[in-house]
Amino acid sequence: MIESILLTAARISTFHGTQLITNASGFFFARGERLFLVTSRHVMHDEPSGHAPDRIEIELHIDAENMARSTGFSMLLYKDGRSMWRQGIDASGEIDVAAIEIERTALPDSVIYNAFTPNHLLGEFDQVEVGTSLVVVGFPLGFHDTLHHMPVVRQATVASSFGLRFQGEGYFLTDARTHRGTSGAPVVMRITDPPRSNDVLPWMLLGVHSARLDVGTRDLVLDEALGLNCAWYADILMTLTEN
Repeated sequence: MIESILLTAARISTFHGTQLITNASGFFFARGERLFLVTSRHVMHDEPSGHAPDRIEIELHIDAENMARSTGFSMLLYKDGRSMWRQGIDASGEIDVAAIEIERTALPDSVIYNAFTPNHLLGEFDQVEVGTSLVVVGFPLGFHDTLHHMPVVRQATVASSFGLRFQGEGYFLTDARTHRGTSGAPVVMRITDPPRSNDVLPWMLLGVHSARLDVGTRDLVLDEALGLNCAWYADILMTLTEN
């Protein structure tokens, strides 16, 4: 029995032409009849580092009886010179989250995945306390179950006041051990309250993992890395997936 949360994640490979550039993480988000792949915006394009892929490829499961069977699904990032992904900005600048629509009719008929929906976002009266246990589902350094094409999870906790924009930015902090390749992974919290705990996907989508934080004045010899990370609030997806 495959846990439902593992089928929400997708391993992303970025390409320029036929050249593989990087690996990253992403996840599926459905809104009505439309399906999106969500990841970090810097996976799609990152001007400071010169990262500029022209397509991405994700790995899809295609056989419910044999999870070792998979296929690659490629998506162009540009059409007629315009980017195909959606990204957002707010008063503080760019938000490091991107969503690109997946053409459902192009997917294999036997494709297997789970998708978050607006019902998996926090409601007005939901509360998340500092220290709450979270899970980050992704592909750190590209590492995963290469036989069954499954992601791995890392334990995390909420490390800043949830709902308060940390230093005025649209993200909160998590305390977790993360690596390159985790960018774009969903940051989720298990639902324990009935009746939602009995749902097929009993998880709340809180954020999108972006990057590790560090202190510029840290002594690289004497001081360990902080182990803190940025997770952009997932409610931005309601804006990025509007018609």
